[in-house]
Order: sequence, then C-alpha cells, then structure tokens
Amino acid sequence: MQPSGDAALLRDRLKAQKAAINQALLDPSRPTRAIGAVLRRLARHVDDVLLALWRAAQVPPGIALLAVGGYGRGELFPHSDVDVLVLLPEGTDPAQDAALRQRLEAFIGQCWDSGLEIGSSVRTLQECQDAAAADVTVQTSLLEARRLAGERALFEQFRERFTRAADPHAFFVAKTLEMRQRHTRFENTPYALEPNCKESPGGLRDLQVILWVAKAAGFGTSWDELAAKGLATPLEAQQLERNEALLRLIRARLHTIAGRREDRLVFDLQTAVAEAFGYRTRSAGGRVLQRAGEALMKRYYWAAKAVSQLNQILLLNIEERLAPSGQEPVPINARFSMKAGMLEVAGDDLYERHPHAVLETFLVYQTTVGAKGLSARTLRALYNARGVMDAGFRKDPVNHATFKAILQQPSGITHAFRLMNQTSVLGRYLWVFRRIVGQMQHDLFHVYTVDQHILMVLRNVRRFFIAEHAHEYPFCSQLAAGFDRPWVLYVAALFHDIAKGRGGDHSELGAREVRQFCRQHAIEAEDGRLIEFLVREHLAMSRIAQKEDLSDPAVIAAFAARVGNERTLTALYLLTVADVRGTSPKVWNAWKGKLLEDLYRATLRALGGHTPDPAAEIEARKREALVQLQLFALPHEAHRKLWDTLDVGYFMRHDAGEIAWHTRHLSRHVGSARPVVRARLSPVGEGLQVLVYTPDQPDLFARICGYFDHAGFSILDARIHTATNGYALDTFQVVTPMLPEHYRELTSMVESELEQTLERAGPLPPPSRGRVSRRVKSFPVTPRVQLTPDERAQRWLLTISASDRLGLLYSVALVLARHRINLQLAKITTLGERVEDTFLVDGAELQENRRQIAIETELLQALTA
Repeated sequence: MQPSGDAALLRDRLKAQKAAINQALLDPSRPTRAIGAVLRRLARHVDDVLLALWRAAQVPPGIALLAVGGYGRGELFPHSDVDVLVLLPEGTDPAQDAALRQRLEAFIGQCWDSGLEIGSSVRTLQECQDAAAADVTVQTSLLEARRLAGERALFEQFRERFTRAADPHAFFVAKTLEMRQRHTRFENTPYALEPNCKESPGGLRDLQVILWVAKAAGFGTSWDELAAKGLATPLEAQQLERNEALLRLIRARLHTIAGRREDRLVFDLQTAVAEAFGYRTRSAGGRVLQRAGEALMKRYYWAAKAVSQLNQILLLNIEERLAPSGQEPVPINARFSMKAGMLEVAGDDLYERHPHAVLETFLVYQTTVGAKGLSARTLRALYNARGVMDAGFRKDPVNHATFKAILQQPSGITHAFRLMNQTSVLGRYLWVFRRIVGQMQHDLFHVYTVDQHILMVLRNVRRFFIAEHAHEYPFCSQLAAGFDRPWVLYVAALFHDIAKGRGGDHSELGAREVRQFCRQHAIEAEDGRLIEFLVREHLAMSRIAQKEDLSDPAVIAAFAARVGNERTLTALYLLTVADVRGTSPKVWNAWKGKLLEDLYRATLRALGGHTPDPAAEIEARKREALVQLQLFALPHEAHRKLWDTLDVGYFMRHDAGEIAWHTRHLSRHVGSARPVVRARLSPVGEGLQVLVYTPDQPDLFARICGYFDHAGFSILDARIHTATNGYALDTFQVVTPMLPEHYRELTSMVESELEQTLERAGPLPPPSRGRVSRRVKSFPVTPRVQLTPDERAQRWLLTISASDRLGLLYSVALVLARHRINLQLAKITTLGERVEDTFLVDGAELQENRRQIAIETELLQALTA
C-alpha cells in the first residue's frame, strides 16, 4: 500500500533530518559529550512526526499517546525502535469499538509509512498494571513513560497508580537478577573481541540498570542527582557521565555505519567506527604497529571496565539504602571488618593513610572465611586510591611480600586476581600487566583480550589443584596433586603472554619480565629458573605435539633434553593444557589432549634414565594387541598375514588398541581387490576414527580428503602407511557437526560412501568453495608454505598456515597428488579459524629445486584461493 501524501511528506522530512544527524554523528571533531544532544534532537524529530500523525488520525478524546522504553527517556539512537503506548481509559475496548480500532490501525500504519520502526502496544490503566506486575521488562519500559499527546489527566492517573503500586526493593532484586543472567549470557566479561556495547557487561545497559532502580526508589534520574543524594561521589558522577557518552557515541556510530540496528562491535565495523573517532592505523617499516580498530577497542574496554566497577559500587549503595542489613561490622583486624559477608574498610581514607592496605585487602579477602566480596565502601575507597599506587608503591618490599603471599595462599587465587583486575589494582601494581589490559589478539583463535586470556589460564591451572574439578581433566589433576609448589605455575600463567602486542618474540620478552619479577619478589633461584623456563617455552609442547612425529625417538629425545627433568615436564604440561583451554572453547578438543598426553608420557619414559628401546616398545604393543584380539575369538595366528606386511613405522605410530582394531577388520581382507573402509566412534573423544585399506595410488589421499570435504567432515589427524604388499593402510580422525546420537547411521554412511568413492575412477572433483567467516575477512592470515628436508633429504616436512575455509585441506591434497608426492603422516591443527598443518612427505620431484619451487607456488595459490 502506498503511503498517504501526509505520511510521504513526513517520511521525506524525517529522512532528511536523519541524514543531517548521521552526518553530525560521523564527524570525528565532534566532542563525545555532545552525543546526548544529538540523540535528544532525533527523539524530538520523531515526536513531531508522531504528533502530526496522531492529529491526522483524529483519535477520540480521552486517550493518551505515551513514549515508553528508551524513547520514553527522550533520546533515540538512529535505528532503535520507537516504542509507544496507546493508553486507554478503563472500559474502553478497541475490539468492541470498530471506529476506534480503525483509527488506531490507521495511526500505526501511517507511522510505518512515515519511516518509523514503531513498536506499539494498546492497554488500559489496569492492563498496564497487570502487565507490569507479571513482567519486569514491561515494568521497566513503563517506568520511563512520557506523554506525547492526548489526555493529560489520564497520563497523570497512570503515573500516580504506577508509583503507588511499585515496590522499589522487589524491582531492585528483579533487575539485578536480570542483569546477572544477561552477564552470564556474555560469559561475565566485557572483554569479548566482538562485544555488544549495549548488553555486554560494562555496556550501556549496566548504566541504565542503575538509573532504573534509582528512579523506582525515588533517588533521582541523573548522575548529578545520585551524587546529591550521596549514592555517588562527584568524581564517580563525572566518570559515569563521561563513559556513558563514549558508549552512546559508539552505539550511535555503529547504527549509522551499519545502516541498521547493530549493537555489536563486530570485526567488520570496528575499523569504520574507529575512523569516525579519528583513529588511524599506525605502521612503521612495513609493519602494522596498531590498527585503528585496536585503538578504539582498547578505549572501549577501559570504559567498560570503569562502568563495571561503578555499576557494582552504586548498586551496592542503593541496595543498602533499600534494605539495610542491620548487621554491625565484625572486626577482622585494625583495618578491615566483615559486614553482611562483605569486606569493609575501617575508614574511607584507609588507603591514603596506609597504602600497604591496598594489597592486604585481597589477602584478607582470601583468608577470611565467609567473605563473599568487597563492600561498596571498600570498592569506592579502592577506586579513589589509584593515586597511591605509584612507582614507589610498586617497589615497596612490604607490597612484594603481600603479593607473594596472595599467590601462595591455598585457596581464593582466581577470585582474588579477578577482583584485583576489576578494581584496576593488578595493573597498577604490575605495570607490565597494565599494558595488556584491553589488548586485542589478531590470531583468530583467541576469543578474549590478552588480560582476560591470562586470567582464564590462571583459573584453569588453579582448577587442576581443586578436588571438585578433578572430573574435568583427571590426568592433569593427578599430576597436580603431586606438584609441590602450585604458586610457581600461577606466576608462569600470569606472565606467559604478558609481552603480547609489543612486537618481537613475546615468549622471550615475557621471560625477561618474569626474571625481574622473581628478583624483586625474592623468589628462590631454582623456582625462578623454572618459572622463566615455563614462560619462555610455553608454546613448545603444543607445537611439538601438533606438528612433529611423536613416534620418532629422536623427537622425544630432543624434547626430553630440552625440559631436563620430570618436575619441569609436568609443570610445562599443566601450563600448556591450561593455555590451550584458555584461548577459546572451539580450540580445545580431545584429540589435542591425547597428543599432549602422548608427548608427556613418551618424554617421561625418556627422562627415566634410559633411551627408549623401539623394538621392546613394539613387542609390548603387539602383546597387548593380541590380548585384546582374544576377546573377539579370531582363529589362531589370524593376525600373522596382515602383520607380516607391516613395518616398524606402522607399529610405532599406532597404539595397541588401534593395532587390534585394524587387525580384527583386515585379517581376512589382506590383498583384497576392493577397498575396505571401517569407522567407529573415536576412542579419544568426539568424532569418528576411520580406517581405509586399499591398493595404494598416487591420488589416494586427495580422493579421501575430497570425500570428507564434500560430506562435511573436518579431518583432525591422518596417519598414512603403505604396507610392503603395496596397500595403503590409513587412519583418520574426523569430526562433524552432526549429532553424536546418530553415530550408527553416520558410521554406516561413511563406510559405504567412502568405499564407493574409492572404487570409482575418473578425475578428482573440484574442492568446495565455502564462505569465508567475518573474522577471517577482517584478520586474514598470510598463507605460508615451508618445506624442510630431514638429515638425509629423503623425507620432507611440509608446513602450511592459512585462514581456514571449506575445502582447504582437499586443495592441498590435490597439489600433492598432481606432483605424485607420497604422504606418510599428516597433522591437521585448526586453531579457531586459522590452520597450521604439518605433513611428512617424500617424492622424486622434491629432489629438484625447480620442481620444489613450483610445488610451493601451487600450494600458496591453493591456500590463497
């Protein structure tokens, strides 16, 4: 339906007004604090349109039109909904009054025709009261109602009844519970790499919650009014106003740049929003020093952190006013007491008089039974004591001893350090930590800022030492139970990534920082050396487990020499597991866990004082496999036919369970002309383990990869073996998004379809062309290919890294097949949306420099495509 002439005119006028406002919003020179006036201006323009349409609709007298929700506050973001309430006197029912219904429908229709994204409700006074009682969201929306047009007396009656029925304390409890649920939805952190500037912890919603509960309690509707009532200090009111203006401006610019309602600072938009603030990417010598988006995000994280702190202080203050505990403080010592489970300072100026009490706060919190947190008074005192935490504070031996004592406590480590970070004490005491607060990571597999990742790793390490979490990683908990000084690992976790974002090797830079820390804090030389080793080598174990051949005794011997002893090995293993787990929920999987555990166990044997005997190891595996085979009643010596075709390499690369599984299914098919494919649930975690036995051919790996690619499976690991009779015996670990409860149908499908694929001759199909994710588009990984020969230049280690996409591994396999490159081992490592794959290969073309360059060039093209 075409809009009426009046609606079309209003739409064009509003469109022109919005264009002028958008232009003003994107002006980098415009002061941040001016955003409030811009949002009010847009709301006034919408008010004018609604008033004109209300008059044109000729709604009968006695009815009121109210603005509610955010629009009711008298401010409007460029693409926010315009929420209105048509308030009816009691006894009015549009369902029974056709003329009234027709006029209201015409009014709402004209609103849409005028370009307003209207959100409307029609209620009587009693219906408003009932809806507010049933739903705190409706109650919140009506709390901010203002009259636009219509019956003034009805609106006053609405306000009076709404105020009389309100229970400020019940409303406070409901809104804080709602806020807690919202924070949980965003993993209780403001530091996600794509935060929601409205809903995430530390976002605009946290500020609105304060004003909502304050307004419901009659404490005021602005930061200045809250300061006047003693709920905030003048400094806090100033900080709240400044951070609110920044968050509002970010949200308004997001709406304007996206051209729609978009409250998330997604990677696609971060640079454009940053440039609207005047930030530019800084480079030197061809290297990016700081992206524009990175500068903006750091500013956002600092604002979100301040909002989180102030939200906590003011809500605790409001709660105390609404529901005084009546409890007297119970003294803990001369400086602190406990009040209603919260740690309270003895005086507001405690930290100015006794700076040592700053760190003592967290030590007392750890050691006081029943302490649930810090009171509003304590949080405020810490917030106002930032000036005392200067260079002298950081060099003070008393503070060094207190900080070391916090690390060495038997409990409360994670909570204490999170509190220290939330209150900005951690960054002011460890100045090097302050540099990585809000520091983004552009590696596609970390989903947290550097400081939050570090605290996540600290939490993971701590959990290994807590009995209640032993079910999560039993082997790690078992090792942790025998580790004598857990705090050594806590220090290593705290420093392992502390030099990120500086340029250069962050492991080496971090080792230097932690060496200085150990000296300052009088940490014994032996412990200091271990901590420094862990920080410098924290990536080594993960790299070796995921990229090197763990069946090669030389690899294990070299790693054993590197760690030197069992204590160092155990410490590095625990830190590595905690680190990989702390990057992103997507990065850790059971297969990575098995690789790390295999490397740990193999290295532990090598550290036992003797060089592992491969022959003895193989015989032990064979004996164990035969014991397992007895459960399946195979004929005597049934294994012999298959085993006689397998060399030492096969038995070194497969454990006894896999050898038994292969033998059980292949003993009757040795030399079979048809491919044999078997699949089972992976014994090491999610996904399937797939066995392929078939006459070898140059493009076999590519054909198998092609099947998995088109069937929607991701390959985690591939072990390729060619038997002495010319048959390939390959084992794959694959995962799929399909539901695990359907694994029987899944295994049957893989077995039949992959067999058919291998039986079919003909050209290999082209790889899939999947969409590249937003993160990959925003932070593409430069494709890299490296070919390194072994000592005799008979086998080559091929390493590739690139942004992940559908069909990537198959594209690589096609290049290898084209050049008749034989694959012996494949380690597929997916880190979020970046892949780092390692292949052990050989082939005649690798012996010629010119052909090798051609292969590398084609691989780079495949990765780039």
